[in-house]
Amino acid sequence: MPINETLSQYSDWSFESAFAIYVLAFVLLIAQYASARATAVQEKELVGSGGPVAREGVPGRVVETPKRPLSERLSGMGFALLILGLVLHIASVVLRGFATERFPLGNMYEFVAMATAAAALTSILLLRKRSMRPMLVFVLAPIIVLMFLAATMLYADAAPVVPALRSFWLPIHVTIVSVGSGIFLVSGVASLLFLLRIKQEAGSESAGFWGRFASKLPDAQALDRLAYKTTIIAFPLFGAGVILGAIWAEAAWGRFWGWDPKETMSFITWIIYAAYLHARATAGWRNTRAAWINIAGFTAMLFNLFIINMVVSGLHSYAGLN
Repeated sequence: MPINETLSQYSDWSFESAFAIYVLAFVLLIAQYASARATAVQEKELVGSGGPVAREGVPGRVVETPKRPLSERLSGMGFALLILGLVLHIASVVLRGFATERFPLGNMYEFVAMATAAAALTSILLLRKRSMRPMLVFVLAPIIVLMFLAATMLYADAAPVVPALRSFWLPIHVTIVSVGSGIFLVSGVASLLFLLRIKQEAGSESAGFWGRFASKLPDAQALDRLAYKTTIIAFPLFGAGVILGAIWAEAAWGRFWGWDPKETMSFITWIIYAAYLHARATAGWRNTRAAWINIAGFTAMLFNLFIINMVVSGLHSYAGLN
């Protein structure tokens, strides 16, 4: 199968451009987060010192339209760049598919590209409100790290897939799993921030620097709801991906389940997320304990992606690494 080198090059450039724009958006969002903290401190000090308060409705007084705070302007620019980066990110995936004349999910580079695009899209859709935007910087950080790893350690030249992957099940099974994994990323970050935020709200001394740093995040309950909402979406997707993978395995290898390392770890990950949803609905577990289970599920997913694919050999060893 011939490879369109021109489209492949455009795909790589699009991916690299998306990465650069994400980094720029990340810088702006960090600046927004810092400026929001500084503004809040200044306002608190002004009120505490009995500073002047502007009054409206005073006869003969011209009230100037207040300028948008710097934090809001930075937030708007960062969010706009995030959208632009996502467009280029998706373009890189599509161009990769046209370049190889197959669905672009044949190796770890392509899988991570799809998963991070899903995470970025989920972030844009669920964190678009100003009250939720402070969380964007924390979600964008792992996306950038994963894209860097994909472009360096995991990169594979555009090429036909191995014969075992030449099946109509590839776009169905792997797309569902990669999209579910991207949504789980948002859920895991939300639970981690929930733990920091709940300590900060409780005034716990153990919260330390990170607890104080989390003071400008959405409140703990909003973060907990976000983690639960995203898991509710990703959990059936990931479960469907595992089931469809078993059906593909029966067609390819003559058995539905063989306890291959990838199969086993995927099942364990699914069980952990099922435990999180159960804990989230159980009195006495729905706060910090459930959040820790959700973080364990995200850790298991990363272990399944990197360690199982790159270290442990099995029937699913299609990382595409040299």
